[in-house]
Amino acid sequence: MSPTRALNTSDRFDSRHASRTSLTGAQRRQRLERARLYLCTDARTGQGDLAEFVTAALIGGVDIIQLRDKSIEASEEKAALELVRDLCHAHGALVSVNDRADLAMLIGADVFHTGQGDLSVADCRALLGPDVILGRSTNSFERALEAASDDEVDYFCVGPVWPTPTKPGRAAVGVELIERVAEAEPGKPWFAIGGVDSSTAVSVLEAGAERIVVVRAITTANDPAAAARELIAVLDDAERLNRDGSEGW
Repeated sequence: MSPTRALNTSDRFDSRHASRTSLTGAQRRQRLERARLYLCTDARTGQGDLAEFVTAALIGGVDIIQLRDKSIEASEEKAALELVRDLCHAHGALVSVNDRADLAMLIGADVFHTGQGDLSVADCRALLGPDVILGRSTNSFERALEAASDDEVDYFCVGPVWPTPTKPGRAAVGVELIERVAEAEPGKPWFAIGGVDSSTAVSVLEAGAERIVVVRAITTANDPAAAARELIAVLDDAERLNRDGSEGW
């Protein structure tokens, strides 16, 4: 099933009228600085509701959406990414591509994310230019510090904090690593990832994270907008407590 098969008339209207103009690097990085909630999703070919789902997540407050789906052909993934891009831009959010630099170039992605075994950061920058936000996955304190000190890395993720089926066989790093990274005070945005939902988010925020990446917390929710709002409320509470200098939750 094509990821865009279930589009209805209003979905097509939204996509046609969304801005296709690429943001500047400065505009993208300003949005990254403000971003707190990052969503990773597949193309939802089984549900056939990609446009509806993405719209709901964005209405709920998601700041960045990454689409990654190795179960579909490249042409289908490109079509799905174009849809996500248009919806993200219509809502003031960023679209992220994982691993596929070719698709990132073709759809004008705002963000390109890689893991430790993927293309080097230098290669990514050479391919995609100065305006694309580059993100990196890290699973140790040393790799987090390396990403934090690399001028070409715009943000990094730390995790998986807890075991997660989206990363089978990957050892969890635990909340302790989040605490260590927070104490190091990286001079750029970073996100806690892996098993994060509205209940576990409290632990990583208490440990010092200010931004989170989620998958199932929104993708499996009956109401994606409500699930996103719940996560935003948790983030807001943490921000308020930090601002007020309060202790405890």
